[in-house]
Amino acid sequence: MKKFGSLLLVSVFAGAITLGAYKLFLEKPNYAIVPQESSANIITSSYTPTSARGSGINEVDFTMAAENSVNAVVHVKNVSVSKGPSSIMEFFYGYGGSQKPQVGTGSGVIISQDGYIVTNNHVIANADQLQVTLNNNKTYDAELIGTDPNSDIALLKIDVDRKLPYLAFGDSDNTKVGEWVLAVGNPFNLTSTVTAGIVSAKARALASIDQSFIQTDAAVNPGNSGGALVNTNGDLIGINTAITSQTGSYVGYSFAVPSNIAKKVVEDIMEYGNVQKGILGINTVPMNSPYAIENGINEIDGVYIAGVEEDSGADDAELQEGDIIKNIDNVEIHKFSDLIGYISSKRPGDQLMVTVLRGEDKMDFPVTLKERQTIVIPVLGFEVKNLTEDEKKSFKTKKGVKIIGVPETYRDYGFEGKVLLSFGDEEINNIQDAKNKFGRISRYDRASITMLNKKGEKERLIIQ
Repeated sequence: MKKFGSLLLVSVFAGAITLGAYKLFLEKPNYAIVPQESSANIITSSYTPTSARGSGINEVDFTMAAENSVNAVVHVKNVSVSKGPSSIMEFFYGYGGSQKPQVGTGSGVIISQDGYIVTNNHVIANADQLQVTLNNNKTYDAELIGTDPNSDIALLKIDVDRKLPYLAFGDSDNTKVGEWVLAVGNPFNLTSTVTAGIVSAKARALASIDQSFIQTDAAVNPGNSGGALVNTNGDLIGINTAITSQTGSYVGYSFAVPSNIAKKVVEDIMEYGNVQKGILGINTVPMNSPYAIENGINEIDGVYIAGVEEDSGADDAELQEGDIIKNIDNVEIHKFSDLIGYISSKRPGDQLMVTVLRGEDKMDFPVTLKERQTIVIPVLGFEVKNLTEDEKKSFKTKKGVKIIGVPETYRDYGFEGKVLLSFGDEEINNIQDAKNKFGRISRYDRASITMLNKKGEKERLIIQ
C-alpha cells in the first residue's frame, strides 16, 4: 500500500512538472488590454484565435466584396508602336526609324452592364491598340471613349453580347479614415489579385499633381493602376492610381482617385465629350514658400485667398484677398487638397456655399462656379483663352482658342492675337482640348498646327 501511494505521488508530481513546462515553454498566449471600470488597465491573458486579433478585424468579412469585385475588374493591355531611332545612324541620317511594338499593362473597372470601363489615363496613353481581358479570360478590343489627363481618368468601351458584372460608384466623401478597404487589380500581370488595408488619409496631395487622393495601406504595385478600391460593401470608392516609392514597388502607401471625381469625369465624357471643370477663381499661396512662412500662412487652418480672378465666380460673390476658406457646403476645408478635391466633383454652373473667415467674422457667400477661360498649353507654352461669341463672329469660326500670351522665344513671330484652330488633323474646340492634344507630343514627334490671323487667313506652323 505504501508502495502504491509513493507511485501515485510521483505520478502527480511528474504530471504537474509536465503541465508547467508546457505552459511555460510551448503555449503562446495572446495578450489584450481590457479596460476596466476603474482608470487602470489590467493586462490579462487570453487564448483568442489568431484570426480574431486586431481591432475588430474578426468582425469584418472581406469575402463578399472580393467576390463581387474580381469579376468586375479587368486586365488592360496597351500596345503602342515606338517611332524613335533605333541606332545612331538612323538618328543622324533619318532612315525613318524602326517601328517596335511596346506593351504596357494595367487594370480597369467595369462600371456598366454594357461594357463601359474606367481606368487611368496613364494606362492607355499613346496606345495604338487596346485590349481588355475579363476575369473569365475572354479578350476584347477596346475603344477609347475619352480621357482626362488632369484627373488621370480614362473611359473605355467593349462590345459584348451579354450583361457584364460591374461595380457601382460609392460616395467617396463618406469614406472614413481607418475604414477597411480592398484594392483589386492585376499587379505584375497576376490577374484578380485582392489586397486589404485601411484608409490612411483623405484629400492627400502629391507633389506636382493638382489632384486630391485617397491614401491607403493596401498593397498596390505596377499593374494595379486603373483597378478598383472598394469598401467592405463592395462599393467602388476609388480608382487605384499611384504609389510613392524609391524602388518602383509598393513600400507601404498607395493612392486612389476618389470615386466622386472619377464618376464626374466619366459622366462628363459621356455627356459632353470632354471634362467640364468648374473653378472658384481664386489664387492661393504655395505652402512652405518663403512668403507663406514669413506671413504665417503655413499655420492657417483653411485655404488663404491670395487673390481673386476678374469675372470669376469668386469675384461675382465678392470674396476678397485675405479671406480664409473654412467650409464649402458644410464640408470642412483644412488645406488646398480639401478644396480641390471637393470642387473637382463639381461643374461650371454649380452653386456652392463658401464659408470664409474675414478678420474675426465668419461669413457665408453663395458662389457659382465658372469655366476656366485661360490656360497655358504644353510644349509651346502659349497662353490661350476660349473665344467669346463676338470673337467667333469676328474670326468667322466656331472652333479654336485665341493666343493671348507667348514665351520670350516666340515674341517676334506675331503669334499673339491669332486663333489656334487645329493640331495636325484634329480640331481644337476649347482650352482644355488644346492642353490635352499638345500634351501628347513627345520629343520624337513632328506635328503641324493651323492658326487663323486677323485677316481670316490660315497659317500653318510645323513644330519638331
